[in-house]
Amino acid sequence: MAEASNTTVTLQVHRFTPRPERAERARGGSPFAKKGSPFGGGSDSAARRRPRGKQWVQEYTIPARPSDTVLDCLLTIKRTVDPTLAFRYSCGHGMCGSDAVAINGTPTLLCTATIRDWAKQPGAMPEVDDEGFRHTGTEAEESDDSAENVANAAAAQNSAANGSLGVIELASLPGFPPQRDLIADIDPMLNQIRKLTPYLQADGVLATTAEGKVDVFEYLQNPEQLAKYELLSNCIACGVCEGACPVYAGGDAFIGPAALIWASRFVNDSRDTKAMERMDAIDTADGVAACQSVRACSRHCPRGIDVGEEMWQIVAKVRER
Repeated sequence: MAEASNTTVTLQVHRFTPRPERAERARGGSPFAKKGSPFGGGSDSAARRRPRGKQWVQEYTIPARPSDTVLDCLLTIKRTVDPTLAFRYSCGHGMCGSDAVAINGTPTLLCTATIRDWAKQPGAMPEVDDEGFRHTGTEAEESDDSAENVANAAAAQNSAANGSLGVIELASLPGFPPQRDLIADIDPMLNQIRKLTPYLQADGVLATTAEGKVDVFEYLQNPEQLAKYELLSNCIACGVCEGACPVYAGGDAFIGPAALIWASRFVNDSRDTKAMERMDAIDTADGVAACQSVRACSRHCPRGIDVGEEMWQIVAKVRER
């Protein structure tokens, strides 16, 4: 963003500042209080509760080009406008997954989202009706003379005349408690992944020759065996699929699609000897049984994993074992 730009973009950032924690007061126990939940409503559920704090929406209008990423814009704001704005990033190239947020309500990565793809013109009609439903494939939508298209075209012309590329709304990743501004606490997701032992557990037996000598020191696989899990190993645990999942983001008891992807990665690995144990671990009320096959988790995976299809495959394997 070093070059001068005659166009601007407006970022509407949902900001959050946590309230200092107060010491818990000792209270007497109740004989009617539930001691636990069979559906995982314990410490993990408590960790996903939204903390208390100050919430507000702040607008920033800065020079930008259509090819700039949303991360570029946030860095400009951080360096030249408001140093208090908090967000997380690392590689800046869609490889680490640390900058997942909700852009216009859709979970995705800041570093791969461009202004051209995500900016909306102010005054444009919403894409949903009054009840919150999005209509697709209708004749009115396909018509160039529809009220929505006419209003959106007029809004685009007005913005172009003013040099505005549009407005982008930013919020922290859904389904996770915000820590500050656009930074979400993804520890609940990482803890669920850790519980499923996300590492290779092989038998440790080395291949030997007929004379009993060690033949190779590798665990050999053919290309067909590798293809069963190779794409799954690209998961970067960014949380985009979790934020898009209406079950997980809605707060229901569910270990989440990211944890199931990591489990499926090793279940499909021919070198791993704990496939049955791994499937037993996810065959629970808050495991594969909680997946409702909505497939919203597949829409914006930055690594190109068809998460919804993998959910279907692992559910089928668990039920058929």
